[in-house]
Amino acid sequence: MAQHPREKTSSKTAKLVYRPVGLLSGIISGALASVLFKQIWKRLSPSHREDSPNALESEYGLGELLIATAIQGAIFAVVKALVDRGGARAFERVTGSWPGD
Repeated sequence: MAQHPREKTSSKTAKLVYRPVGLLSGIISGALASVLFKQIWKRLSPSHREDSPNALESEYGLGELLIATAIQGAIFAVVKALVDRGGARAFERVTGSWPGD
């Protein structure tokens, strides 16, 4: 079967070698997303509080809690995808193998 021109070559070894890189990129993406969310939430929140609502804090309404959670989830997903893809591309440039698939 012919390989699509944009498909990356992958191997089990590349996947194993990439694991520590993936773990580190996950930690970095979580930290970046957290900082980004806090900055965005300070500007978007009705009360301009620095901390976002916590599900167990009764002073926040359900609507505010759900909006904060949705924004936070979206930011974390986007940042993680960007960091993961960047890490995979850098890994491929260094090793010649794509770590996924």
